[in-house]
Amino acid sequence: MTNTAVTDDLKDANDEAGGRVSGAADEGRTDAGTQHFDAVIVGGGPRGVATVIRVAARLRADASLPRPVRIAIVDVQEVGPGATWLTSQPAEYLNNTTASATTIYPDESTPLSGPPSPGPTLVEWMEQVARAGSHPAGDWVTAEAGRLRALDFTSRRLQGVYYRDQLDAAAADPAINLTEFTALAVDLEQADLEQAGREQTAPEKTDPGQAGLDQTTPEHTAGTTQAPDTAVVLADGRRLAAPTVVLAQGMVQAKPDAEVRRLTTFARTHGLRYVPPGMPAERDFSALPAGETVLVRGLGANFFDVVGALVAEWGGTFEEVPGDPHGRLRYLPSGREPRLVAGSRRGMPYRSKPVPYSQERPFTPRWATPEWFAELGERAGLDFAAEVWPNIAREIADQYLAALAGWAPEALREDLRPAASETAHVRAGSSTASGADVPQPGAASSGTDAPLAGAAGGNSPEAKVSAPWIPALEACRTGEDVDEVLRTAVTDPRWNWTIADLRRPTRGEQTTPEAWAAFVETLVTDELASMSEASVHPRAAVNRVMSVLRGSAQQLGAVGAVAGSSLVRDLHGWFDSDGLFLASGPPAGRVRQVLALIDAGIVDLLGPETVVTAEANSTEGGPGAGRFRALSRITGRTAESSVLLETRMSKGRVPHTDDPLLQALLTSGRARIHTVDYVQTDYLEAGPAEVSETAETGHNLVDEYAREDPSVVVLGIPASTTQPGSAIGATPHKPSPLLAGADIAAKQIVRRAVRRTVRGPAATAGAEAPEAEAGTPAAGTFAAEAGTSAAEAPAGAETPAESAV
Repeated sequence: MTNTAVTDDLKDANDEAGGRVSGAADEGRTDAGTQHFDAVIVGGGPRGVATVIRVAARLRADASLPRPVRIAIVDVQEVGPGATWLTSQPAEYLNNTTASATTIYPDESTPLSGPPSPGPTLVEWMEQVARAGSHPAGDWVTAEAGRLRALDFTSRRLQGVYYRDQLDAAAADPAINLTEFTALAVDLEQADLEQAGREQTAPEKTDPGQAGLDQTTPEHTAGTTQAPDTAVVLADGRRLAAPTVVLAQGMVQAKPDAEVRRLTTFARTHGLRYVPPGMPAERDFSALPAGETVLVRGLGANFFDVVGALVAEWGGTFEEVPGDPHGRLRYLPSGREPRLVAGSRRGMPYRSKPVPYSQERPFTPRWATPEWFAELGERAGLDFAAEVWPNIAREIADQYLAALAGWAPEALREDLRPAASETAHVRAGSSTASGADVPQPGAASSGTDAPLAGAAGGNSPEAKVSAPWIPALEACRTGEDVDEVLRTAVTDPRWNWTIADLRRPTRGEQTTPEAWAAFVETLVTDELASMSEASVHPRAAVNRVMSVLRGSAQQLGAVGAVAGSSLVRDLHGWFDSDGLFLASGPPAGRVRQVLALIDAGIVDLLGPETVVTAEANSTEGGPGAGRFRALSRITGRTAESSVLLETRMSKGRVPHTDDPLLQALLTSGRARIHTVDYVQTDYLEAGPAEVSETAETGHNLVDEYAREDPSVVVLGIPASTTQPGSAIGATPHKPSPLLAGADIAAKQIVRRAVRRTVRGPAATAGAEAPEAEAGTPAAGTFAAEAGTSAAEAPAGAETPAESAV
């Protein structure tokens, strides 16, 4: 997030001087406390950087355009990296994508109406830095860039330096005048045009049929009316005004809820330490009391980052366990370690990303095929849980059973074991570590129609022979039916598993601390094997299916095919959560370290359904003492401490965000929450966009009366439901809604900046408007009314790498 409220000690020295200036000398005219620019971008992370790059590209491509274009960019943390990729954060905070998955420049894969803007990918930039042998940001940049390879996981700070360098390169163009403000934006206001000294010209008559369509181009601006500028109001009262404002805040954070406020007050009253949820780079987890219990809530991506930084602070070391076939590590403590008692709703840490450069399991969907997803994308009102999930669940079950048949065939019911079945089909290219063939699913030819409409994968003409569990899966109508097939197919308790176990590992049953300890021991063993033998392990097979299919499933919501209630409850609820757990976890190296800490007893998994309370009369602390207390409702285990660290995500829903600018827009009715089928989502509504130079607007803010504000462009995460895919970082050779959106914003910036230079109708008298070309919906954007969508993406397309934007 890049416009979050900051602590009182935020220093704003460069703001007092008017901001850091790049490019030409004129940083914008100032009058009555307002500075005027051609554009103001709120959010200095990758979307803001990409927008500046695209403006520069447009100016380079057309020498006739007036210049310089004056741009102000505002970020409360750091312009260039934004909050997620702060360059000051610990080196141990890692991306969950490899270096090869990041760029900030569009290539041929991303539809654009503007000119190309070639530039280095993250990997190419790392190679440049390594060859140079030094970098102004510090020797650590050169060291990291030289050490890492394309499929390694970079630190977030290194990627932040990459973004900063690309912003500097764009700002070095004399056509760009960039002024940076490290400040908090709190509101938007209408600026006074007359005060700015700008002229307005009388409007021409327009064809009623063209109402709302501005047919002008930079060369044809006669008769247009210059609307009042929009001013971005900063927390200190200054105003930055421009005809175009781009809101590119990135990941918004949640306002402290009642529980967080209560725990904060309790800690202050009783002299305890409480670290609330938030971006890890904006929190202090250091200097924990050695040898004492520390409570930790949250076992997702943030947890792994925080533990990585703590280990570096403690000074302990890891060594390989001799003879272990799966790369198990042993932790050698320094004596500075506390005991971290960690819990969450699931009670289990996120699963690992595959080991770089290792072979992954081949997977071709049988039911949830690209064609099936494409058919569903043409529909509306889908119930995701009833009409989509069963086919995805079938794929997960099929792959789990197929992998288990090779890994531990004795765990299957006797009639399903490969040795007892004449119908086991082996797909070329898959084998166990020992070379034994793994049964792979082909297309079914049982003659029984799949119970879900359009589930064509089971009737593919290439189908010859099926694995023995396929008929049972074909008969399933619900996700619960699929789980029943799994329950009955696996007879060994060691491997008996259902998809529902992802959310409730004990199936909601209470268990003893001893049984839970045995479960954790098995979890560690399976996670290590899954990482080191990802092509054959059953656990890795499940992860692989989710990794391949979740993007296509999410696209159904993006194109408006899923009913509003199901979109919010199912797709954006439990399914997104399961997808993050299985397919968006931390790097394997970091996971190995955390597993070693579990083995060493330094990290203690308390159990599922962990709840935290604040108790003022804990017996351990003595009369009147305050303590935090954690309880797993499943294992019955408890722990108490004077320290509570929240490592759970603080990903904010826009209606409850702590971003004061977004809150001001919603409260005043200048923005509204996007609804689908009258069901409120968690995101702002922005208008449609087209990849076309004749389209004057795109991704514009929609107010409570469904009116678009052409002066305000919204990019990315706050408008995720109307800009599908824009929350994901740009990856080379994959269509990027993030970069497509930046070009749409840049087009509006340049076009309105040009119009400011017009001083009268004579400048373009007699000019004819160009013939309108057929517009193409921008990659990952809606092109229909609010709540519906006509945009399409290739069904079944692999989701671009998920950077934490």
